[in-house]
Amino acid sequence: MAEIKGIEKFSSRDFPGHISSTVFLGGCTFRCPYCHNAQLVLEPEAIPSLAADYFLSYLDGRRGWLEGICFSGGEPFLHEGLEDLIRIVRERGLLVKVDTNGSFPDRLEALLALGLVDWVALDIKAPLERYREVTRSTVDPEKIARAADLLRSSGVKHTFRTTVVPGLVGREDVARIGEWLKGADRYIIQPFVPRTTLDPAYLEVKPYGRAELAEIAAAAEPYFGEVRIDER
Repeated sequence: MAEIKGIEKFSSRDFPGHISSTVFLGGCTFRCPYCHNAQLVLEPEAIPSLAADYFLSYLDGRRGWLEGICFSGGEPFLHEGLEDLIRIVRERGLLVKVDTNGSFPDRLEALLALGLVDWVALDIKAPLERYREVTRSTVDPEKIARAADLLRSSGVKHTFRTTVVPGLVGREDVARIGEWLKGADRYIIQPFVPRTTLDPAYLEVKPYGRAELAEIAAAAEPYFGEVRIDER
């Protein structure tokens, strides 16, 4: 079973419309310089794993009010044991959401085919032609395109979302993402937060202001059914 590195015990935001907890799994295929989960991505082995028994008792102790579990990271699909964790959750009658960067479309397709996922949030880091630059990785952009296509044809609720970062990902990028994903239902713009970033230089980057975020959202609105700025 995949090793759990942390649990956010209560959230009314991570799983839209449901009271949920978020389970964090370590490691990632990307090295986005602005990522604020630096240790979870770079040194997951340094974070103590939660015992399987604790996770089971956590779920069982919250019967009746907890509605869903969101699996996040890092990148959850790095872990072959993700399906086992999801089955444990589903056996308890809870809904399942997965946050993913899209770099494992085959594993995503398998879970969708098994009907084990109720909602997927796919982080769109950049227009496809800028993926390797923005993620500082050797990812095949076609894998990301395939993951997006799988979700759009799956019938499963899903959200596309992009973190916007001054000097790296901005209005023009969001417009190009819109052209790529035109017609999708939901798109969330996430403002960059300069906190525990992978690249320490990004601690000095000032996030976009409200007016700039509104302009970025306006660039996306012609392409999506709903565009929202996540101002948590």
